[in-house]
Amino acid sequence: MSNHLHIVFKLCPTEAESWSDTKVTERWLSLFKGPLLIQQWHAGEPLCKAQLDVVSDMIEVYRKRLSSLSWFMKCLNEPIARQANQEDKCTGHFWESRYKSQALLTEEALLSCMAYVDLNPVRAGMAATPEESNHTSIKKRIKPQFDLTTAIESQKSLLALQQFKSPVKPLAQFEGNIRNEDQQGILFSLEDYLALVDMTGRILRDDKRGVISAHLPPILERLEINPEEWLNSASQFEMLYHKKFARRRRTTNAA
Repeated sequence: MSNHLHIVFKLCPTEAESWSDTKVTERWLSLFKGPLLIQQWHAGEPLCKAQLDVVSDMIEVYRKRLSSLSWFMKCLNEPIARQANQEDKCTGHFWESRYKSQALLTEEALLSCMAYVDLNPVRAGMAATPEESNHTSIKKRIKPQFDLTTAIESQKSLLALQQFKSPVKPLAQFEGNIRNEDQQGILFSLEDYLALVDMTGRILRDDKRGVISAHLPPILERLEINPEEWLNSASQFEMLYHKKFARRRRTTNAA
């Protein structure tokens, strides 16, 4: 968007626990130059036991940071701020405040948040349809145009990357309706999600606000989501889920 961004992502802090020390330092050094001692260890130079102990402690710090939401947002927002200040020929703070986050604990919360984010440009009048909107996941799913080489070089020029050897993770995949222990993606089909976003976008017109189509998409039928609740969730996600979370927290504290 013109003055903010939204990201929906899956946080897997336990994944970093299985990484080797070499993989941790490789990932960290792709983002930061790192202290000389870490550079020497990563390059395979001989170190004494005291130095190796220090390296081990530092790697554990990096391991936690690489699975931290706060550090992820830092690494994302800092280059954006640097680029914006360079374009505006100014210095100082770019972002108004610290980022805000909300846990998505149900399929309904996940889907309504994804639809809210994908329809943001349409609702803001920046695009006529989801497939015409820039910087959205739904457009990338419909018309993949990501060029890894160009992206890496642009980030290096902004000093957001030192080097890059790690594989790029794609968008979370829609895996259909079959639940299993190994499921890593989204528990619905891409076709259903596209239909859902398109239907929600049509409902969110100024002259149709609050009016639900007689034909409900399969996702809503399977989840048994009340249409009016879905419409409110998709159009006012930030406000509604913030209130729900605060109310649930007060109830828990009272109990």
